[in-house]
Amino acid sequence: MGWIDPYRGKVVSPEEAVSVVKSGDRIYMSGNAATPYVLLDALAERKDELRDVELTHLLLLGKDPLSGPGMAGHFRHRSLFVGPADRKAVHEGRADYVPVFLNEIPGLFASGILPIDVAVVHTSRPDEHGFLS
Repeated sequence: MGWIDPYRGKVVSPEEAVSVVKSGDRIYMSGNAATPYVLLDALAERKDELRDVELTHLLLLGKDPLSGPGMAGHFRHRSLFVGPADRKAVHEGRADYVPVFLNEIPGLFASGILPIDVAVVHTSRPDEHGFLS
């Protein structure tokens, strides 16, 4: 049996992907050029059912639907690098900035200093063996 059929069975809609997020969860989300806009939008749609979800990221680019004033109490950013998408929220006290060197980030997760319940990471497409990088 090849890898394609099991892979296809794991592909879900953005709404189903974010359905695992619960109130109080701590999410790590990849950013930069891999900012998952469709997942940010799907989380924003769940605003009324979620409280105190913390979103840790390095740098979200583009429009961020989770950092606006109407998201207070539902989502809070913990930005490891402040960019245009969340600068205003940090300045207004609706998001947190954690100054850190890039090489320290894995240790913060591994030690539990920055705990995560859900990780959203960007990967390559599967290669001919089904491996991702």
